[in-house]
Amino acid sequence: MRKTANANQRINIVLPRQTLAILDRVASKGKRSSFISRALLHYVDVCGKQNLRECLKREALLNAERDLAIAAEWFPVEEEAEALTSTLPHKRKKGNSKRA
Repeated sequence: MRKTANANQRINIVLPRQTLAILDRVASKGKRSSFISRALLHYVDVCGKQNLRECLKREALLNAERDLAIAAEWFPVEEEAEALTSTLPHKRKKGNSKRA
């Protein structure tokens, strides 16, 4: 019999009695592996998102002065582009004609 890459694997783990009592309350003996798998995947997903948020916040705070300087440097260019485009005639898109 061949094992596939997605096959389950039996492992032995040691849990505190209190944790095992909680596991017994929330998952029947035939469903423990599935419950532990889902719980672990959920935990990693939530912690990963939290770590990403913290990392992004930390980087944003560290780079705030640089980002403000870049924005200030480019502000006149944005103003000039806005002024130039506001004087151009606007073309109507087909199918967007407004009739009263």
